[in-house]
Amino acid sequence: MIAFHFPPFAGSSGVQRTLRFVQQLPRFGWEPIVLTAHPRAYEKTSQDLLKDVPESVVVERAFALDTARHLAIGGRYPGILARPDRWKSWALGAVPAGLRLIRQHRPAVIWSTYPIATAHRVADRLHRLSGLPWIADFRDPMAQDGYPEDPRTWAAFERIERSAVAQAACSVFTTRGAADMYRSRYPENAGRIRVIENGFDEESFTGIAGGEPLVPGATTLLHSGVIYPVERDPTQFFETLAMLWKSGRISPDTLRIRFRAPAHDRLVLGIADRLGVSSFVECLPAIPYREALGEMMRADGLLVMQAANCNEQIPAKVYEYLRAQRPLLGLTDPRGDTADLLARAGVRHIAPLDAPDRIATTLMAFLDGLRDGSIAAPSRTIVAEHSRSSRTSELAGILDKIAEGGTASRGF
Repeated sequence: MIAFHFPPFAGSSGVQRTLRFVQQLPRFGWEPIVLTAHPRAYEKTSQDLLKDVPESVVVERAFALDTARHLAIGGRYPGILARPDRWKSWALGAVPAGLRLIRQHRPAVIWSTYPIATAHRVADRLHRLSGLPWIADFRDPMAQDGYPEDPRTWAAFERIERSAVAQAACSVFTTRGAADMYRSRYPENAGRIRVIENGFDEESFTGIAGGEPLVPGATTLLHSGVIYPVERDPTQFFETLAMLWKSGRISPDTLRIRFRAPAHDRLVLGIADRLGVSSFVECLPAIPYREALGEMMRADGLLVMQAANCNEQIPAKVYEYLRAQRPLLGLTDPRGDTADLLARAGVRHIAPLDAPDRIATTLMAFLDGLRDGSIAAPSRTIVAEHSRSSRTSELAGILDKIAEGGTASRGF
């Protein structure tokens, strides 16, 4: 299992997908071997999830550098050293390490997960050298309209994704919209494209319960996780807060918007200050994973933010939101996959992230519902379908089929 994001990496909920597969695959007859990066390559680390890695699992942490931090001079570095990503050097350590693991353990299947793009590049090389069948896991679409912005990086992404979809025995996507987009993009490989959504880990919620309000005397809406400058731009939401405050419909004394570990604190606080709503907004640092889950369960409402340019993506955090069984406010395109998931779970308060008037109407209805208790928690039946155990069962089924018909290793 080739994954850049693995404990002690911190800063993205994407680490949960690989970690929980690693934990639960043995229940379905599969023993994972993990090929990841040396922790020096991570901008942020945290020890809290290391204890969730089973002691029996082999974890190889291959040489890797972050070009922006380790190879820059005066804050600048050649673009070629960060294409397709800043961790391009990981391939230098990961390919030899992967070959050693293959010789030693004789695995049946190679699995890699994007992002980071270099993970698929490493897997492609190991697949070609060993003859082992490969599953390419796409947590997000790769080459998109306008992303990456740099044309040469976009071309590198396109080459990697094209090779992955062509060479892999199966390409896995986390949303139906992304899978449909890739079936249309690569019709000759459409039959090898599958969907395994993200999910929540039920065991992580064990012993966690709601408690005292996050801010006594105020209604607190919590956004837990990264705020991306474009994909989760809070500008129109903050404009709505300013408009409603000016009209006397809300007050910072009774409404608080909490951003937990947004990564771009200065951006969020700068926008809030510019629009005159900084008294509503707070940005707080990262906390251990289970503490973050507990915070979700104490929030009055959970805030989802996803722009229309990410309609084929669902933030991994949303599944934990659903399991937390708190009222959800979705600021996302009603036509996208995120809104579809929320609607299927019974969430009724959804408005586009870039439409202040619609946000205002939806936000006030949401706050009224919180006050009078009319907002129901997400459907437990739908939520149960999104457990990590269920997702791992889906992956194990794909692994079983591929192993039965996979190409044997050619040896070395």
